[in-house]
Amino acid sequence: MVLAIAESERVRGTTSPNPPVGCVILDSAGRAVGFGGTQPVGGSHAEVMALKEAGTKAQGGTAVVTLEPCAHYGRTPPCTEALREAGIKHVIHAVSDPNPSAAGGARILEEAGITVESGLLRQEVSRGPLRAWLHYARTGRPHVTWKYAASLDGRIAARDGTSRWISSETSRKEVHDLRAKLDAIIVGTNTVRADDPALTARDAGGMPLARQPLPVVVGMSDLPAGAKLRRTALHLRTHDPDEVLAALADRGVVDVLLEGGATVAGAFLRAGRIDRVLAYVAPALLGDGPAAVLDAGVSTITDAVRLTVEDVTMSGPDLRISAVPQT
Repeated sequence: MVLAIAESERVRGTTSPNPPVGCVILDSAGRAVGFGGTQPVGGSHAEVMALKEAGTKAQGGTAVVTLEPCAHYGRTPPCTEALREAGIKHVIHAVSDPNPSAAGGARILEEAGITVESGLLRQEVSRGPLRAWLHYARTGRPHVTWKYAASLDGRIAARDGTSRWISSETSRKEVHDLRAKLDAIIVGTNTVRADDPALTARDAGGMPLARQPLPVVVGMSDLPAGAKLRRTALHLRTHDPDEVLAALADRGVVDVLLEGGATVAGAFLRAGRIDRVLAYVAPALLGDGPAAVLDAGVSTITDAVRLTVEDVTMSGPDLRISAVPQT
């Protein structure tokens, strides 16, 4: 399953609105003979890709897959049929499919005489490459990760507005690697005016990576004539997070990074539309300057948005914190 998760992560960002599933085929002796990840929309699913690589060695073997094999006819035939025709005798999946139109694969496999196990490394898959898609399948909304970098005293810039660079080179590289696996990045018009971002994913040498997320600007104001995003971004003239997410869902966007600024972050927090917080905290003190979020709808301590910390990791000299709202 660890190898299947790696396959899932490898194709993350290329499959939306389909899930980035990973699959490993074991032969009858338990040797890994086929690996596969979901292809872009219209292409083969992970199970089919892994079965193609395994060939006849799949006969009598086991399929280990991150998501319950689909049982419906969509753009491609159901994976349950491919597994049955290949002679697979055992299927292990981490997470059951929450999509009613695709669920039921486990039952169909069992009816065909194939043994099925569910739940192996469920948490690792649910918090890993399938996190955004599972949220999308359950809610119909893109999954939103709010990412920000701040000093140890919670400032995202100095008093004069300078912010390059609060976070370390290691952290910035991580963010570019993350951008390359996402569907869209959101900023507000204030950020465009202040920073003129490009919102591209770049390698260590500053060159654009092969895959780029959709840049999205939120706000009513026109963008400056010379702004980098004027020609490349989707400009949604609204302040309503639900309108933003609905427009993105219509475009098949599943996984979204909210990068700024403080006003937009506050709007999404007030609306309850931040699903994960990814904070890079630098070991620096600024003493003054703008905060990461404004007007989050918190007027007293009892209104605080409480989070559950999932992970705390060093990113170079910075502290990277991943947390989700408490439910």
